[in-house]
Amino acid sequence: MLSYLSLSSNYLFQKIPSRKNRRDNKRGSIRRAEILPCASGDGSGPRVFVLSDLHTDYPENMKWVKRLSYKKHKKDVLLVAGDVAETCKNFVLTMSLLKDRFDHVFYIPGNHDLWCRREGDSDLDSLEKLNKLLAACRLLGIETNPADIDGLGIIPLFSWYHESFDREKDITGIRIPPLEMACKDFHACKWPSMLSNRDTELASYFDAMNEENQGMVKEIQSTCSQVITFSHFVPRQELCPEKRMLFYPNLPKIIGSDRLEVRIRSIHGAEGSPSACHVFGHTHFCWDAVLDGIRYVQAPLAYPRERKRRMNGGEAWLPFCIYKDGKLADRLSPCWWSDYYAANPRTPDKTDLAPWVARFYSKI
Repeated sequence: MLSYLSLSSNYLFQKIPSRKNRRDNKRGSIRRAEILPCASGDGSGPRVFVLSDLHTDYPENMKWVKRLSYKKHKKDVLLVAGDVAETCKNFVLTMSLLKDRFDHVFYIPGNHDLWCRREGDSDLDSLEKLNKLLAACRLLGIETNPADIDGLGIIPLFSWYHESFDREKDITGIRIPPLEMACKDFHACKWPSMLSNRDTELASYFDAMNEENQGMVKEIQSTCSQVITFSHFVPRQELCPEKRMLFYPNLPKIIGSDRLEVRIRSIHGAEGSPSACHVFGHTHFCWDAVLDGIRYVQAPLAYPRERKRRMNGGEAWLPFCIYKDGKLADRLSPCWWSDYYAANPRTPDKTDLAPWVARFYSKI
């Protein structure tokens, strides 16, 4: 087990060869789900906590991670649903700090993790950086593959967004900045020529990465009574506020993947079940809702300015415990946006901007 306290990130990444192919696994090899020991040892099973969008390039967020107790979570599992840090140095430090505090840590990459604009990353493309991060996770003891922990299945799902994910009516009559201006991914991510951020190619590419783990997924489905899947990106548009509510109304075009929802349903079943749960991140909205039989949860640390405005519920409740005593934990509450939609129907055909949004836009 390697700790950042004894190993610098520069040394760690020097030891990882650069590879353009997506994974180090040999094609065609049979891979079995790893069975990980449960540290609780009392028959109650593991406690599972979830967290996304740590963004520890912000000093305030790194301090938050460092303040996490060494003792409180020593027997627990943590699912990190992407966007840990932009720089490799902060990524390694953050994941090492988390592994020092939790028994098992699982990770799936987010878009910020694959930015290539800082010193030390600028000579890589985003796929090469992805392989570097996954290799670093292996060295640090971070799990990125499906695993069985005392009968609980944990399944990380790779994904990327595509613009056609958005099927709701657009806001018109105002000047909305184009996606390339609003979303830094179009400039900070660097993709090989065969991949584009403007169509479904990236979403298809990342979804195909999950095929390598299908044997492990099937094994977990047959042996585990409870399964938790998690991704960085959003699987359903209903898990984001309507466009008229958003400061950037075109946000739904850069948040989610239809392939991801299909993948989730292939694991949890088309109709879901009382034990079906998927954790996601990316939009920084605290969320806990059941849609078509699956419970969807987002627990973001988010940006410091967002926490100050309590847009995501602050930070005292994080990381959120999603599973304990052999069952899913009680619903997260309060949870502003999912609470709102629990009481109010979704009306995407209404395009009049909410008052807090309208003041930022002038009509064309």
